[in-house]
Amino acid sequence: MLELLGMFVLALLPIIWLVVALCGLHMEAYKASVGALVVAVACAMLGWQMSAVNVATAALEGFAMAIWPIVIVIIAAVFTYNLTVHTGAMETIKHMLCSVSSDKRILTLLIAWCFGAFLEGMAGFGTAVAIPASMLVALGIQPATAILACLIANGVPTMFGSIGIPTTTLASITGIDAIQLSTTQALQVFPFVIACPILIVTLVGGGARALKGAWPVTLVAGLSFALPEIAAAHFIGPALTDVVAAVCSLVVTFAFALSQKGAQVPEEHCLRGSLSDDGINETVAEDVRAWSPFILIFVVLLLTSKLFPFINGPLSSIASTVNIYAGDPTATLTFTWINTPGVLIMLCGIVGGVIQKCPAPEMLQVFRDTCKQMSKTVVTMLGVLACAKIMGYSGMIASIAAFFVGTLGAAYPVVAPLLGALGTFVTGSGTSSEVLFGNVQLQAASSIGADSTWLVASNSLGISAGKMLSPQNIAIGCAACGLVGKDGEILGKLAKYAFGFAIAMAALVFAGSLVLA
Repeated sequence: MLELLGMFVLALLPIIWLVVALCGLHMEAYKASVGALVVAVACAMLGWQMSAVNVATAALEGFAMAIWPIVIVIIAAVFTYNLTVHTGAMETIKHMLCSVSSDKRILTLLIAWCFGAFLEGMAGFGTAVAIPASMLVALGIQPATAILACLIANGVPTMFGSIGIPTTTLASITGIDAIQLSTTQALQVFPFVIACPILIVTLVGGGARALKGAWPVTLVAGLSFALPEIAAAHFIGPALTDVVAAVCSLVVTFAFALSQKGAQVPEEHCLRGSLSDDGINETVAEDVRAWSPFILIFVVLLLTSKLFPFINGPLSSIASTVNIYAGDPTATLTFTWINTPGVLIMLCGIVGGVIQKCPAPEMLQVFRDTCKQMSKTVVTMLGVLACAKIMGYSGMIASIAAFFVGTLGAAYPVVAPLLGALGTFVTGSGTSSEVLFGNVQLQAASSIGADSTWLVASNSLGISAGKMLSPQNIAIGCAACGLVGKDGEILGKLAKYAFGFAIAMAALVFAGSLVLA
């Protein structure tokens, strides 16, 4: 037992380093991730006698997996958003969203919940907190309240964020079918999706009394997201799940709010001087032009999904399969060169820029600025995925799983979502958490005879709680709303929501594992 404990602690050292570096030393994520890679290399070679060649090729496989498809989709998605800001189209989008009501509860649902989820689905990496939070502050919402609302709203969509990269990455490293995995994830997160709009309205309205008169729109916002999310996950796959759910929720909630526009808004929930009063009147053509990159992305990703096999098949066949890791000739990595979200989003972003009449030199400059902006995130992804590959191939991940299974046995599902939450809290990334703990969940499921898809999906469920408390996410919100240095205050206020979610998630996963067993 002592040997099991010792190997467990040694295997956890890269994760412990990340916690200490990020939370204790306040180190930037890209530096912490490089440090974690160094720690993983040392542990793998000393504790598991992994050869230098195997360590190097495992890290190289991690680098390759990070660059394609993860980094390419990060660059493409953020480039598309930055281009929309550059052309001024984002102002049109903001005005459209804010013209529907003077009720701050409804506006917060539309902006933080619906539009925030759309941004998470398209770009992720902080855009879904920074943009909606700054919009809410511009409307008159208190900065701290705006940040809290957006952080709560940003949790549950994270598993399908950035065109489904966290889930597709998890499916790739565990070998579980992406459709099967995403469907299970959507079912697990369903009750928490319904709960989020309720919490947001309670928060922005100053207590549970804010739900009076707002129950209908709150339930509409939750259900119009949760039900399409399950359908999209099952029939399309993870890439468009967030986008489909967010668009449905945005349209349905917007229409419902318009139907209530003549109703009296209680004075304490009424915002004066919102963007709906500034006298701007866009034409339909201007509205469509503003949304064109996102419309194109939605249509193109839908048409190239498995829903249309006569398109998906030929495009997906343009791929290369290689073996990088020297320790296992059967360990292969497949690069899909055209039908991958990053390439498709980049093409749609460029076409959208042309529609918005952005000159080519300016578009190129936006791309350069985006690459510079995301350079540290790219380094973070390279470090984390290389670290994860070394931990996986060396046997470190197996040691972590063995300890939890050996000490908890059939009770392991209780901690399964908590590992996902820990990974996201530490790295700030749902994808990184999936990479770090995806195989732990898979091996644990195999050891205790639990349903592997259910347990692996629970890692994604835990991400929803961890994302709320992620120091990186909180810092982004504080920077966007002028509250730099107030991170600790926001963290303290968020803790009750995140821990409440984590406890409920642990209970759900444990109960589900008993039923499926």
